[in-house]
Amino acid sequence: MSRHQYDLVMCLNLPGTSVGKVCDRCDGRCPLCDSDVRLISKVRICDSCSIGNSGSKCIVCGNLGTHEALYCWDCHRSERNRDGCPKILNVGSNKTDRYYSKNKTDASKEV
Repeated sequence: MSRHQYDLVMCLNLPGTSVGKVCDRCDGRCPLCDSDVRLISKVRICDSCSIGNSGSKCIVCGNLGTHEALYCWDCHRSERNRDGCPKILNVGSNKTDRYYSKNKTDASKEV
């Protein structure tokens, strides 16, 4: 997901021991490149991203996380899994912007 949407901001702090979670919709894809082929290594998130309720949320979209997040073989081989914590920080602002832009276009159609 972060590969296709350039306005998303990743945490990139030093990863801790906690394993990142993904929801049913994001399961089976690499959080860095959206590849769904050869998922091999677990995603580690930083301690600040795993505190409280945020530790059980999806690291990509923020929904309830049910599965462990995994990096694909290509990201593991190119060592992109060592860049830092891959949790997306500003998912809420993207959803908010999409909501208001949708309402703005709906309002212009009514006039």
